[in-house]
Amino acid sequence: MKILVLNSGSSSLKYQVIDTETEEMLVKGYFERIGQANSFLTHTVNRNKT
Repeated sequence: MKILVLNSGSSSLKYQVIDTETEEMLVKGYFERIGQANSFLTHTVNRNKT
């Protein structure tokens, strides 16, 4: 089973997808400064940052 974990704040959103069978983190990322001109997204898949 895969679980999506979300942590939302007033101007950020962090997330992870975890495989419960292997206890491995499959995907993670975060949106920072949502609604601001200097906002950005970081997305990591299998420990490869994009």
